[in-house]
Amino acid sequence: MEALVDASYWAGRKVFVTGHTGFKGTWLLAMMRVLGAKVAGYSLDPPTNPSMYDQVLGTGLCEDHRGDIRDLPRMQRAMAAFEPEFVFHLAAQPIVLAAREFGIETIDTNVRGTACVLEAARQVPSIRAIVSVTTDKVYRNVEWCWPYRESDVLGGYEPYGASKACAEIVTEAWAHSFLEPCGVRVGTARAGNVIGGGDWANSRLIPDIIRSWQAGHSLAIRSPRSIRPWQHVLEPLSGYVAFAAALAERPSGLSRALNFGPRDEDAQPVARICELADGALPGGIKVVVTESGTSHESRLLRLDSSLSNSELGWTPRLDLERAIKWTVDWYRDVHQGADARALTIHQVEQFQSL
Repeated sequence: MEALVDASYWAGRKVFVTGHTGFKGTWLLAMMRVLGAKVAGYSLDPPTNPSMYDQVLGTGLCEDHRGDIRDLPRMQRAMAAFEPEFVFHLAAQPIVLAAREFGIETIDTNVRGTACVLEAARQVPSIRAIVSVTTDKVYRNVEWCWPYRESDVLGGYEPYGASKACAEIVTEAWAHSFLEPCGVRVGTARAGNVIGGGDWANSRLIPDIIRSWQAGHSLAIRSPRSIRPWQHVLEPLSGYVAFAAALAERPSGLSRALNFGPRDEDAQPVARICELADGALPGGIKVVVTESGTSHESRLLRLDSSLSNSELGWTPRLDLERAIKWTVDWYRDVHQGADARALTIHQVEQFQSL
């Protein structure tokens, strides 16, 4: 894997990223800066205020294009003008609770938007590989104790998971029908609940913890016993980068979909994450449980990443406690006046050195 996520491979290569103004997209820009790649991003304006993209001055990390991925002509012009070798598709409506309120918009963005990205890429001869990022929630979750594998059935009991499962099917169709016959390799990447500095989204645990800590208010959590595959954002990003390089360089032998989850012991309940954050934040936090049974929310979800390990040599580098520490350190240091871009680049470099 080290050869697949190394500056000697990525230096000077052109990379096109959808959703580059989001939390995960901004971290990918930072990783690509460390690797020496040339990046163009296409996205709507940052989805939150504050936003990590603005905090790290993201326009200095890439060629910045703004637009909706469903605007196919606009996106296609940006992609064609840049002539990338690689496309990372991260743009999405990514919030589970928001999908319940805006179901049609979520389906349209995550399904039709994915088709538009793939159709735009179909018209750009320079592209060699595409990684379309989905989620661990693409699986039909039957609440069993075993981690989900890539061969398990896709599904979705709520609009977000359903939209991402459909995006997987759309990606398979475009890859088989249009892209791979032209020599473009396509893969989908499924990650767990990512954490890391700079996430300011609503209805996500770590941002809610940080907002409560900064304001000195109690933190209300819905499902303290729900178990999720928590991982630092740099873990799956390193997998996406390795996957893209392998797709481009290996003529055969790779699966089209790969899981990038944490170690099994790091799939922990929400309450444990709160405990670790409480111990790492100055002054700690106060948690109030507000159980909600108004909508479906899975209580147990784990990923089996043995396939990405066997095919890419990918394995998690940070255990859960260290991932929480890196995350809390980022928020605390930026809150105290540290330079967000320098801190982000430093954490990427630290991660690369592990």
